[in-house]
Amino acid sequence: MSELYPLKFETIYKDKIWGGQKIKTVLNKDFGDLPNCGETWEISGVKENISTVKEGTLAGKTLRDVLVEYKGNLVGKSVYEKFGDEFPLLVKFIDANDDLSVQVHPDDKLAKKRHNSFGKTEMWYIFQADEGATLNSGFNRPLTKDKYQKYFDKGELMDILNIEKVKADDVYFLPAGRVHYIGKGCLLAEIQQTSDVTYRMYDFDRTDDQGNKRELHTEESLDAIDFGYHDNYKTIYEDKLNEIVPLVKCDYFITNKLNFDKAIERDHSDLDSFVIYVCMEGNLTMEFGDDHINVQKGDAVLVPASILKITLKPMGEFKMLESYVS
Repeated sequence: MSELYPLKFETIYKDKIWGGQKIKTVLNKDFGDLPNCGETWEISGVKENISTVKEGTLAGKTLRDVLVEYKGNLVGKSVYEKFGDEFPLLVKFIDANDDLSVQVHPDDKLAKKRHNSFGKTEMWYIFQADEGATLNSGFNRPLTKDKYQKYFDKGELMDILNIEKVKADDVYFLPAGRVHYIGKGCLLAEIQQTSDVTYRMYDFDRTDDQGNKRELHTEESLDAIDFGYHDNYKTIYEDKLNEIVPLVKCDYFITNKLNFDKAIERDHSDLDSFVIYVCMEGNLTMEFGDDHINVQKGDAVLVPASILKITLKPMGEFKMLESYVS
């Protein structure tokens, strides 16, 4: 068994009806002959979309292959005891050249019952946003199921959605059950539970090249929606240079932001979890033991639980998301 090291994976590119070109023009990722790219899946254990190791002695093996072989050494003993051979997080970039559908994701209980799947709690980190770009998170007023149904039946769903203007570095946490959509002009990183279960509630009456509308999941979504109202849906944090800034802490993952212009050592010995780093800006060297890898904007790196310490050395300044399982 070869020694584990920080893993990069081959990017999985997704052509979407609402996708654009920013994956190429902003993130410098080549999606080849696809007309556009709406999503990239950077680290995925989702069946039919399992990531493949890009570099090193494990190159060509899937994330599941590596997990089955290394178990707790890859993900952490407690994580492996809980999730077994299922990798618990999914990392994406999303480029919305047009509005995504209004949608909702089921929680663990409902997803298990209907799909034998995990639920889908997620977070968004806005990488770049065009002037005037917006997104939806939750409702703009208190609702009951019956009140919601009346608005929906009258074609007035958009009237009750909380729409917010966004800018780069904004963060939104979306627990399962929260109605949401990503608006035109947003490029973002998404950290989420390993799940591909989405209930589409409204799709702006779009059609594909053959004139077909995408399937809606009107009835399925009703049991999944959290009708609660919140005064604030955006995650408020203070951006600080050369400090670890907490962004999200939930039952499924913890995410911090690192914005550094000097070297930093990260000691993961008390985590008992893998750590995922997503580079938002800059270039750096990730040192581990006597070895290192280079990391640049758009890279997602899985640091195995067996690597207790790494040093991040920037070439100038970098921004990173750091996520792990609590």
